[in-house]
Amino acid sequence: MLKTEKVQLEIKEETATISINRPERRNALDGEVWAGLEEAALKVKQSPEVKVVILTGAGKAFCAGLDLKAAAIPGGLSMGVTFRDGIETLQHVSHVFSLYEKLPVPVIVAIKGACMGAGMELALAGDIRISADNAVFSIPEVVYGLVPDAGGTQRLPRLVGPGMAKELILTGRKIDAGEALRIGLVNHVYSEETLMEKASEMANEIISLSPEAVQAAKRALNMSMNSHLEAGLQYETAAAERVLGDKLNELFKGDS
Repeated sequence: MLKTEKVQLEIKEETATISINRPERRNALDGEVWAGLEEAALKVKQSPEVKVVILTGAGKAFCAGLDLKAAAIPGGLSMGVTFRDGIETLQHVSHVFSLYEKLPVPVIVAIKGACMGAGMELALAGDIRISADNAVFSIPEVVYGLVPDAGGTQRLPRLVGPGMAKELILTGRKIDAGEALRIGLVNHVYSEETLMEKASEMANEIISLSPEAVQAAKRALNMSMNSHLEAGLQYETAAAERVLGDKLNELFKGDS
């Protein structure tokens, strides 16, 4: 059991299923969800019996991104941690998502419905993404005058190439599951009804192999792709903080 019900963790035999559990808000991220995702990742890391993770969302969506209603409430995005400034908050959010990338076991992300903003950035931190045919993907931060701040500018180009990543990030446009498959954002597209069954089948396929070989291969693959990821993540966080600070100064300029 986790400290929050907004994230569910079930370990069954050798598979850990982590589900964001805010279906009434399309699994939008607030402070409790971030804290729950962090706790779940750490529990998996401390559970040697787990050989694979399935990360998904309850209800009709994977994750609609940041909960704007929570963001409008002081402390609504708090993860129970005291930060000295905004950049520390952004660094911690990025750290939580990186936990999934750095888990020793493979992470299969099963996506349905909305996969937006920080939700898409969370999906990018997984190892293998599979999608329902009703999924919709977007990193829309620039539409709101912001910069993606949870790994989007760093992980998306590594996955789909810099040209396509620039198009998606700099326009903020939405793409459907078919387009996501075409550009390599997801590996497979299934019906919504069979998505979790297919995720379990892939998990079992991985479990049937040598865990030492699988985990060593994941480490080697991550090293090949992420040699300079940490520096990029730090730059992304700093850029997002500067833009956010300028935007807040502009919003409150009239109050001075």
